[in-house]
Amino acid sequence: MFEQTFKNIDDILHKDAGCTSELDYTEQSSWLLFLKYLAALETDKAVEAALDGKKYKAILDADYRWENWAAPKTPDGKLDHNAALVGPDLIEFVNGKLFPYLHGFKQRATGPDTIEYKIGEIFGEIKNRIQSGYNLREVIDRVDELRFGSQQEKHELSHLYEAKIKNMGNAGRNGGEYYTPRPLIRAMIQVTAPQIGERIYDGAVGSAGFLCEAFDYLSAKPNLSTKDHRTLQTKTFYGKEKKSLAYVIAIMNMILHGIEAPNIVHANTLALHNDDIQEKDRYEIVLANPPFGGKERKEVQQNFPIKTGETAFLFLQHFIKILKAGGRGAIVIKNTFLSNTDNASISLRKLLLESCNLHTVLDCPGGTFQGAGVKTVVLFFVKGAPTRKVWYYQLDPGRNMGKTNPLNDKDMIQFVELQKRFADSAQSWSVDVAAISAKTFDLSVKSPNGGDEVGHRSPQDIMDEIAALDVESAEVLALIRGMVS
Repeated sequence: MFEQTFKNIDDILHKDAGCTSELDYTEQSSWLLFLKYLAALETDKAVEAALDGKKYKAILDADYRWENWAAPKTPDGKLDHNAALVGPDLIEFVNGKLFPYLHGFKQRATGPDTIEYKIGEIFGEIKNRIQSGYNLREVIDRVDELRFGSQQEKHELSHLYEAKIKNMGNAGRNGGEYYTPRPLIRAMIQVTAPQIGERIYDGAVGSAGFLCEAFDYLSAKPNLSTKDHRTLQTKTFYGKEKKSLAYVIAIMNMILHGIEAPNIVHANTLALHNDDIQEKDRYEIVLANPPFGGKERKEVQQNFPIKTGETAFLFLQHFIKILKAGGRGAIVIKNTFLSNTDNASISLRKLLLESCNLHTVLDCPGGTFQGAGVKTVVLFFVKGAPTRKVWYYQLDPGRNMGKTNPLNDKDMIQFVELQKRFADSAQSWSVDVAAISAKTFDLSVKSPNGGDEVGHRSPQDIMDEIAALDVESAEVLALIRGMVS
């Protein structure tokens, strides 16, 4: 029903000088969708209050409500062209009045877990990029066609929004950063098996795919009480995101999935010193696909016991620390983590094996992450007891993976079923930790059934590591020369 509307919006944005990529289309759609959603939320709250014999106090002042500035209607329900802003007047209002007003909510909000705070945060982080007031009017008219009334409508909108996120990821720039294949996420959730009342955390939240899928998983459980639904809304899903666009997309994605005021914080997770994490800060479940390949500054590395410039390795230390004793983690990471020979990789594998039960390693084939071009594994672990045995599973869908043949839920069925019993098969086997080198803690393992080695490093990986070590050596030499001089 709404698919054509989304396509029309992208077509309009494509011809605007201020929007140059799929990322821009998603960003601009997001803030308008959010305001349209807010109008629907206010209407619902007003009706609920009236049924209870109460008066509803609107979140937004009258001049800034969707039905007054964006889509004023005539008595017969059609757009009132005399009252609707358009052209330069519309741009002037949006940029000069609307955005500053909405940004101000952050200071006026009672706390970060309120919808008011989210309004202020979102409109402090993004700006209107649509340059033509005539294009903006067309987009607003299309967005106004969307409805958030029924669960079916919200469900359809959430699927379309997910498709936009996927397209944005496939478009190139930072592709894998925004989109983790949903079948892989759903399998990770089935293995970690969260329960109502457990808190779920993603410190590299991206588009909030893990949290949205976990919400869908828990919401589908039978016989949920009103208290259970309230717990899911307010005390279950938590995340942090550093980048402004991803933060906005995460908020909108969670809202479309049915979470009114998502507990997503706009912050750099790695800026938190590992020693500052207290028991009250810890979670029962961690699900994440941290960015890999990044290089963190020396001051950020100082927050962690194992110093490394590799972003994903710092995140893994953070996730281990922030899990409660007995907490479960499922983390996507480059497969070369299993075999890298640098000191940081060895130390991190040692930490993982000694402080957690790394019970499962899922080896994903190339092409699982469209556009990312790297092989990955998923680490499944429980914090609090050392690893005795690791179960490996080599995912083999029997076809080349890509945009036309993406990962699907059927591909994951065997993994999920065999993992319950840690069963041996043509694609799975177990390894005792006693057989793993106590010097290198190398976790790359050759399948006893033949096939590729899990975690095997390619010549390019080795060259990249040598280059990284050369850079570190140069930095150390420069530091020594500076101290001598």
